[in-house]
Amino acid sequence: MNETIKREIPNHFSLPRRISRLSQLAYNLWWVWNPEGQQLFRQIKPRLWDEVEHNPVAFLKKVERSQLNAAANDTYYLDMYDRVMKKFDDYLSTEDTWFKQQYPHLIHQQIAYFSFEFGLHESLPVYAGGLGILAGDHLKEASDLGLPLVGVGFIYNQGYFTQVITEDGWQETHTKHLVLEDAPISLLKDADDNPITISVELPGRSVFARIWEVRVGRVSLFLLDSNLPVNSDSDRQLTARLYSNDLEVRISQEILLGMGGVRALRRLGYQPQVWHMNEGHSAFLAVERALELVRTGKSFAEAASEVRKTNVFTTHTPVPAGNDQFPLWLVDKYFSQIWPELGLTRDQFVDLGRQATPWGESFCMPVLALKLSQHANAVSELHGQVSRRMWHFLWPERAAEDVPIRHITNGVHTGTWLARRLRLLFDRYLGADWMKRIDDPQLWSQMENIPDGELWAVRQHLKRKLILYINDRARQRWQSGQYHPAQALASGVFLEPYSLTIGFARRFATYKRGGLILRDYDRLMRLVTNPDMPVQIIFAGKAHPADEPGKLLIQQVYRAVKDSRMGGRLVFLEDYDMNMARYLVQGVDVWLNNPRRPNEASGTSGMKAALNGVLNLSVMDGWWREGYNGLNGWSIGEDADPVDPNQQDEMDARSIYERLEKEIIPLYYTNRSVDNIPTGWIARIKEAIRTLAPQFSTRRMVKEYLSEMYLACMEVAEEETA
Repeated sequence: MNETIKREIPNHFSLPRRISRLSQLAYNLWWVWNPEGQQLFRQIKPRLWDEVEHNPVAFLKKVERSQLNAAANDTYYLDMYDRVMKKFDDYLSTEDTWFKQQYPHLIHQQIAYFSFEFGLHESLPVYAGGLGILAGDHLKEASDLGLPLVGVGFIYNQGYFTQVITEDGWQETHTKHLVLEDAPISLLKDADDNPITISVELPGRSVFARIWEVRVGRVSLFLLDSNLPVNSDSDRQLTARLYSNDLEVRISQEILLGMGGVRALRRLGYQPQVWHMNEGHSAFLAVERALELVRTGKSFAEAASEVRKTNVFTTHTPVPAGNDQFPLWLVDKYFSQIWPELGLTRDQFVDLGRQATPWGESFCMPVLALKLSQHANAVSELHGQVSRRMWHFLWPERAAEDVPIRHITNGVHTGTWLARRLRLLFDRYLGADWMKRIDDPQLWSQMENIPDGELWAVRQHLKRKLILYINDRARQRWQSGQYHPAQALASGVFLEPYSLTIGFARRFATYKRGGLILRDYDRLMRLVTNPDMPVQIIFAGKAHPADEPGKLLIQQVYRAVKDSRMGGRLVFLEDYDMNMARYLVQGVDVWLNNPRRPNEASGTSGMKAALNGVLNLSVMDGWWREGYNGLNGWSIGEDADPVDPNQQDEMDARSIYERLEKEIIPLYYTNRSVDNIPTGWIARIKEAIRTLAPQFSTRRMVKEYLSEMYLACMEVAEEETA
């Protein structure tokens, strides 16, 4: 397609000419993982930067002209500005990317990455949790490596939800509207300055969507938006919020994401050779691609075979009930016009996603994705085993271990999650180019060169920074006049900067067992209130609005937090988001993770913590089963299949208490050097960073996706065009 696409950066600002390129920087999320880029905005007015949730577009709209003028006349600021903009330009313009060095013959290939959510930064809240954060990290790493990748998702102008905890510990949910004009996104327009739109057919109507672009370094992310006057009120809400419980809304969303996403890429001139589905939400893209080929005269069997060769599917859900599935009557309603065009009968179409359930047959999105993808993976070694058993019924002629679902263990994007002070420390001791060698284990052996005192000083700084952040949040809430004194105390005003601090922050689903450490309440109280070796525990996380057991779990934890006998050393932080996550994974001493095995597909928060020298205390599930070596953290329970759930809870709780009492707390508080440094603790920190930073980076992960899955798709495309 030769249509002209306008991809202009919105011009909302009046900036001094000398620093006018701040507007360009604001609209490329490169600054998210380059601290000096953030400093260009923060330096102008720090308090405003925090007030706008680190959103540079909103910041530049609100900052006073006088302060911009002051920055433009400040020699120190201008030196920093010039350095950052040169680094930014060099990053975007370099031809010497890793991908081009390794695969120069494939630079014209394209990879499309579809996800229901993308967690890139708190200023763009179009994510709910780990799935979205992983997708955001995937895009950032693809940019760093120079992969020719584009992302496709939704812009959620009502986001997920904001969380408020009432005085009695009950989670309330509120909507926080995203002001699109204040977000670091741009609307794609045609030559006549009209928004570029696509449409999909739903029962009795067409639904239209415009396309927003987010620049993520060298990578583009395209977000569909159905909030257009041409659509009905209900259809305008399709891209308003994440994870609706209404099945009609959900199937409509997934048709728009999968089928509409393909149409959006075609409209923009993209012809991807790799189609990556991050979970099953976008699996209808396979139907759309088959439909394209059938319309050229191919049979469905031929089209499906061709589509399958270039589809990649990543499953994240180890529980059958957690996968999207629709009743067959809904499939009849939404696809009765599609299967005749594909040359299929109704039953043949349903067979593409058919799954037997205790309540009857359903149409399962991961089944559709698996049947129409030659390449499929789970997100950890154990999850791979679970997934092969779970989907074995699709390959009954094979042994379970031969089911064609491999594993590529998740990773985290180092630049996004590493604390700035640690990055500066690594610059000094790992070499100036260490960020280019993140996945090289040999590089990280140099951790031993870092003096214990310097590493400990940074770790203490990060904990003080966390506690100041928590205190400031509590103060703001108290000043609002809407908080009960007990809520202010529960928000962390009594936290101490030199006590052993444990973090537990994640989605409050029941299988994650957020209240497990409360199981022996008196024993926990003795640990927390020991005057010589006190322990602090910080909880954070949201329950899905429809998850009543999850909300009850938050209430249970909150009541323990408010117990005066705990002395304010248990804390619950409401409205967990990416900003809070950075403070927590960088600032606590121990990261607690105790899901009921094997329900944690991978987990990534512990990886972020380990990167920052936080030691993991985790069950042997997901990534930790691969990462733990006995010296880089601690395990909870055994590396074994689960027993009776109640018995497992009892055993794992006892294991947590024993690890704390006998190993973790003594190691932190005793055997300190003359200058009060816990040398044994520092040794574990160094071992954790040395062993876990390279293995659980998105650098390793994305390279594995490329070598194990993407390249095979690209080679198919190369053969077809040869």
